[in-house]
Amino acid sequence: MKTKEQLNAEQRRICLEQGTELPFSGKLLQQRNVGLYRCLLCDAALFLSDTKFDAGCGWPSFYRPVSGQSIRYLDDYSLSRHRTEIRCGNCDSHLGHVFNDGPPPTGLRFCVNSVSMIFEDQESGEIIEG
Repeated sequence: MKTKEQLNAEQRRICLEQGTELPFSGKLLQQRNVGLYRCLLCDAALFLSDTKFDAGCGWPSFYRPVSGQSIRYLDDYSLSRHRTEIRCGNCDSHLGHVFNDGPPPTGLRFCVNSVSMIFEDQESGEIIEG
C-alpha cells in the first residue's frame, strides 16, 4: 500500500483530491496485454483486461469491475450536473466515473484515470504504473 508521501503530485491530485488526468494522456489507455488492473494506492483488484474496451473518450474504459465490492459509487454534482463517481471499494481512492453508455452485457462504461491504477501483466508479471 502506498502512503500519501509516496505519491507524486499528479497521483495525489487524482487519487486523493478527485482530480482528472488530461484525456489521451494516461499510460494505460493503450495497454492491450492480458492482465489485471489494480488500485494504485492499495493494490486491490479492480478490472480484468478482458472487460476493457475502446470508448474513444480518452481514458481507459471497462464494462464491469472484478467484483461487486471492487468499486464504491458516490453521487457527484461537481460540474453542475449529476454524475456517478467511482472509488476503490477497499481504500476509497478516486478512480473516475461510471456512465450508462457502455457496451453489452452491462451497458456501463467505467471511465478510469490511468494514474489511479497499476497494471499487472499476466504473461510477464510486469507491473506498470499508470
